[in-house]
Amino acid sequence: MTDFYKGKKVLITGHTGFKGTWLTKILVNMGAEVLGYSRCSEKDPSLFELSGVKERIIHVKGNVCDYRQLQETFRSFQPEIVLHLAAQPIVRESYSEPRSTYETNVMGTVNVLEAVRNTQAVKSVVIVTTDKVYRNNEWVWGYRENETLDGFDPYSNSKSCAELVTGSYRRSFPALPPISTARAGNVIGGGDFAKDRIIPDCVRAIAEGEPIVVRNPRSIRPYQHVLEPLFAYLLIAYRQYENSSFAGTYNIGPEECDCVTTGELVNMFCACWRENAGWETEEKKNAPHEATYLKLDCTLMKSVFDWQPKWHIDKTMKETVRLYKCWLNGKDVPNEMNTQIQEYMNP
Repeated sequence: MTDFYKGKKVLITGHTGFKGTWLTKILVNMGAEVLGYSRCSEKDPSLFELSGVKERIIHVKGNVCDYRQLQETFRSFQPEIVLHLAAQPIVRESYSEPRSTYETNVMGTVNVLEAVRNTQAVKSVVIVTTDKVYRNNEWVWGYRENETLDGFDPYSNSKSCAELVTGSYRRSFPALPPISTARAGNVIGGGDFAKDRIIPDCVRAIAEGEPIVVRNPRSIRPYQHVLEPLFAYLLIAYRQYENSSFAGTYNIGPEECDCVTTGELVNMFCACWRENAGWETEEKKNAPHEATYLKLDCTLMKSVFDWQPKWHIDKTMKETVRLYKCWLNGKDVPNEMNTQIQEYMNP
């Protein structure tokens, strides 16, 4: 797969985000010609700024809601592969900003698909959604790709809508290049600095000498290292580029044994950090709804692509903590990212 991406023109939306930065780093290392289209990261610190990739790509500051700028970017760059990651990705923020969440996640996807439809150079597209697109019935087993789409909160629901939009485009415009949607589980990894995500919240608490606060310690999630879905996206884009019959909808998650409660995840983090870190539970009345059970059935991804997750949750946590400590100690973050990518590719 590495040889395939060498010299390929790849457009990534949302390249300055957590997943987008790691994906950009992987593709640059593979020798791809990358254009990133994203609003500049407002986070401080920012993994994108720390990663060292900005100078090695075409970096376009833009909003996927601005169709004219997006279409002009497609027209001038003429990408062969499009990976759409741009989103408002935080569940709790979607409760306070539902309109902008729908605008970014739904109309942003429409705009990307329209730009693809009007750019003949595009040969393969992956639209990234989430494991939260399904109607959550609090099942203890994993959801399959044919389950009902009906996300509860504005974020999850907007991603359900993005799935439906993509399906409509595939059916309505048969001349489009192969397009897949990828529903990834909860990703963790070094360099995520978003608010209201469990591992970044843990790191901030330790860095500031504050207690770690866990909202829903009994909630079960399909936690996986960020490199797992990213290499899966690249695999899907590569295979459908060469054979359009691989286009489809795919769950990407960990093995059953790696679906743990948030409390268990924090215990692993504290044990890996080894600085007597502990945590406490926050119970709030009238808090926004969050599902208790969420797992994915990844049989389809495994059977179609002969794909398997590589890192179990203990390895995932070890690598996550390693990069955060690298950052906190002022060491070489780009080199640490390269090391983890190489370890993942060559176990």
